[in-house]
Amino acid sequence: MKAQTLLSLTSSFLLGLPILKCEAAKKEKPINVIYILADDLGYGDIGCYGQEKIKTPNIDRMAKNGMLFTQNYAGCTVSAPSRASLMTGLHTGHTQIRGNEEIDPEGQQPMTAGTYTIGKLMQAAGYTTGIFGKWGLGYPGSTSDPNSMGFDEFFGYNCQRQAHSFYPDHLWHNKERIDLKENENNGRQIYSQDLIHEHGIQFIKDNKDKPFFAMLTYTLPHAELNLPHDSIYKMYENQFEEKPYNSKYGYYPSEKPKASFAAMVTKLDFYVGQVLEELKRQGLDKNTLVIFSSDNGPHREGGADPDFFKSYGPLKGVKRDVYEGGIRTPMIAWLPGKVQAGTKTNQITAFWDILPTLSELTKTKLPLKTDGISILPTLFSGKGQKQHKYLYWEFHEEGGRQAIRKGNWKAIRQHIVGGKPTFELYDLSKDIHEDNDVSAQFPQVAKEMKNLMDKARTESPIFKFGK
Repeated sequence: MKAQTLLSLTSSFLLGLPILKCEAAKKEKPINVIYILADDLGYGDIGCYGQEKIKTPNIDRMAKNGMLFTQNYAGCTVSAPSRASLMTGLHTGHTQIRGNEEIDPEGQQPMTAGTYTIGKLMQAAGYTTGIFGKWGLGYPGSTSDPNSMGFDEFFGYNCQRQAHSFYPDHLWHNKERIDLKENENNGRQIYSQDLIHEHGIQFIKDNKDKPFFAMLTYTLPHAELNLPHDSIYKMYENQFEEKPYNSKYGYYPSEKPKASFAAMVTKLDFYVGQVLEELKRQGLDKNTLVIFSSDNGPHREGGADPDFFKSYGPLKGVKRDVYEGGIRTPMIAWLPGKVQAGTKTNQITAFWDILPTLSELTKTKLPLKTDGISILPTLFSGKGQKQHKYLYWEFHEEGGRQAIRKGNWKAIRQHIVGGKPTFELYDLSKDIHEDNDVSAQFPQVAKEMKNLMDKARTESPIFKFGK
């Protein structure tokens, strides 16, 4: 009897092994995600992309221990439409927000109620979600403030126009206005980025025991060029020959704009380093995917000098251009043990890829079609990476601009409003600086790219090119 009982117990144990194995697989901890978005940081503004004058040791180390993308594209060449593309997985031929449409007294054109976003995807996957920094996709109380668009917690600027000041008189915590009386009358006591960063770090601490998705949308190094004259600033204070700059925005002017710009980039780097340190401190460093990028190319505002710093790297163009320098931005992915350290990839990626990538990462089905592709195979060194048929951008300032990339061909249409558009065609494999328009030499390619431009977009009731 005892032998039969032992045999029965042994059999039950062995039969139960697959169930236990299956249960263990089910309990595999989800990968946290942090997406860090710089503001107006150029392709060449950080060391691992060739910057020589500005120190970015933490971001460089992140690249050394992760994957650097050489052909990553922002959603647009200015902030709001670029962020809308990131949020919705759609390029600017399909997004609701295709320009910086301002709303008085505070905020920008909102997305419609029910718009599916990256925040809603991550909530559906069981993640706690937070965004800390700049929003710029709807005014306070609108149909698309952050809490209505899939984010459990928000702290920062609702309005991107007000984000020009680094010493604002208020910020927002969810739907509550937080008045910063210390900054009234040019008090300049509370530096917004420090406060936003503190809230972002606290979010990591508060959610260390459950899956979380954090977007850290710092406004560095956007104009105004202004920051505390701390140890980071003092690194550059006397390093460059300076011409004093008088602010057109009415905020505290930077006496040394080059030093201020360099220090702002290094301060951003300092924040990135603290995020990675906090993940290690909490034991989350091997279970958190961190992605770093920028919303568009470098700016010339507030005294910034992208020519001096070669902020656009080997590319042509800056913010508001649809040349490569205006839309190609840095991207670094970091996840020790899963993203292979020290790798560099030429995989063509765009902001609208992040939504489908996180969909695959979290095994959460998207309820709608996007313009993106999942780049998870590239991130995790797997096989089966899909490729884009084409990439498309449109821009609704300065006469209207369009750009499209298919393979190594890049086409640009400008001066659209008024009915006299110009057209350029470049072979990026031979001409990354877009100096030689070859549309006359390749008329069939030019024709194909023009047709593709027209088919790539749908009409917007708000953002129209006109005739």
